[in-house]
Amino acid sequence: MSSRPRSARSRAADDAGSAVVEFVLVGALLVLLAAGLFQLALTLHVRNIMLSSASEGAHVGALADLSPADGARRATQLATEALGGHPVVASASTIDGGGVVEVTLSAPVPVLGLWGAGTMSVTAHAIEESGDG
Repeated sequence: MSSRPRSARSRAADDAGSAVVEFVLVGALLVLLAAGLFQLALTLHVRNIMLSSASEGAHVGALADLSPADGARRATQLATEALGGHPVVASASTIDGGGVVEVTLSAPVPVLGLWGAGTMSVTAHAIEESGDG
């Protein structure tokens, strides 16, 4: 049971090819991490675009001479143009019998690039202008 010291040459032979395996494993992990961060950034970007479009639509729908439906059309137009033609569904309504306009936008959640699974919804509110004065 004597163990004699191994030569540098035999240790080098045991480690041959391990750098390639380490590179592949670490590289794959870094690629997955970068792809996840990219998807998170894309999802937040889409959410911010939708929220901005819904807010603009609510403000348009709250104008004294326009209806909430006009706001929904404006929100749909803005979001569709900003998202490159991807489908966006908008709905508008009034809250408290006409004091507040609410615009809700729904679009696919981007999972792989801009193709999504599931939907994301955002809602914006604006106080209606009165025709008095």
